[in-house]
Amino acid sequence: MARKITSKRPNKAKNVSHANNKTNRKQNLNFQYVTINGVRFKTTTREARTFRKLFNK
Repeated sequence: MARKITSKRPNKAKNVSHANNKTNRKQNLNFQYVTINGVRFKTTTREARTFRKLFNK
């Protein structure tokens, strides 16, 4: 099972129709799995990029 590192949460947004009706929705994060030293982590894409830069030297 992967460990979740990030503390980020989904953003709240609204769908707006042509009649200007507004309904709530959420924008989910783009998660990726990164394996570092045999441990699998679930992180956002930006954090995954940082981990790859740090640990793949």
